Amino acid sequence: MRELNMTKVEKTVEALCKNNMQAYFVPTKADALQKVKELLNEGDVVTHGGSVTLAECGITELLKSGSYNYLDRSVPGLTREQIEEIYRKAFFSDVYLTSANAITENGMLFNTDGNSNRVAAIMYGPKSVVVVAGYNKIVKDLDEAFLRLRTVASPKNTQRLNCATYCAKTGKCVSMNDPDAKIGDGCGSAQRICCNYVVSAFQRRKDRIKVIIVGEELGY
Repeated sequence: MRELNMTKVEKTVEALCKNNMQAYFVPTKADALQKVKELLNEGDVVTHGGSVTLAECGITELLKSGSYNYLDRSVPGLTREQIEEIYRKAFFSDVYLTSANAITENGMLFNTDGNSNRVAAIMYGPKSVVVVAGYNKIVKDLDEAFLRLRTVASPKNTQRLNCATYCAKTGKCVSMNDPDAKIGDGCGSAQRICCNYVVSAFQRRKDRIKVIIVGEELGY
């Protein structure tokens, strides 16, 4: 299984590079943290989207080290308006860090959001985007990415965030009840977290997006 997984990882890394993204494989969370350090410069304006993976790798703690100008939306006592302001300032950051909902073997990133600040920053704004993802997020194609979203990413994240959605209660998207469901189908909850979908394929700005694939299962 390990050899099979590495074959898949190597294929994915090569495809990401062909799509004008920098791509790396690192064996462990500790290696991922070190690679992120290498991609950051002291004094950089940095921020990130909501991500279990970044926390698991110790990256959010790194950003709090004082070496960077960290736009931290998790500071206690922030109002919703102040958090929204940080979302907007993220577009002018030097580095935006995030994970991915899925990465296809042919080198595409698949992401969805509720607030959509994360997918917006991936597409445009920050000078550099660093994506950190466990190898468990590699999928064959966009169909598998959508399936992963409906059965893994969305249910686990809505449960983590205590959202009142169908997937939080049942562990799967309501669209799973429809064999003909398409991307975008889902519930009508006000707390739905899969509102906007973004596929990052070939990039005009070469190497703006950096993808670090970790040889561990991380995040949702």
